[in-house]
Amino acid sequence: MLASGRHSTYYIDCRRTTMHAEGLDLIGRLGLEAVRLRGWAPDVVGGLTLGADPVAYAVARASCVTPPLVSAFTVRKAAKAHGAGRRIEGCFEPGAKVVIAEDVITTGGSALEAVRVVREEGGTVLGVLAVVDRDEGGRAALEEAGLAVEVLVIVHEIVGRNT
Repeated sequence: MLASGRHSTYYIDCRRTTMHAEGLDLIGRLGLEAVRLRGWAPDVVGGLTLGADPVAYAVARASCVTPPLVSAFTVRKAAKAHGAGRRIEGCFEPGAKVVIAEDVITTGGSALEAVRVVREEGGTVLGVLAVVDRDEGGRAALEEAGLAVEVLVIVHEIVGRNT
């Protein structure tokens, strides 16, 4: 079962790549390049934990090699009951220009939740960057919500068109 609650005949575990040293390097470089080719100039990149975290951190790290710097943040699934009680942790500040990161887009629900939280906290969302688009309507849902979407790979490029 997928995070969306849907059932699928295959599972894409991006974490095996997004948390691997070489995967982090590659995703960071490709993600940063994709963001810049889109003309987005974010202050920060991040999204809903856990899938978005390594993607955002990889892009932030890559910006150290090819400035300007882009820092990272994470959106908690729920505010902590103790401490500052924030939903957003990291380098996010109200007024920040933001790219929402995602490991896999299925329905778009995780990205839309991150967008909602960022906007409530005063951020401006430039678009969504995803590693994989499962091509199951999530990208269309995000675009229908007025969001530009950039993906590094579409599922049929990984597993073929007959899935």
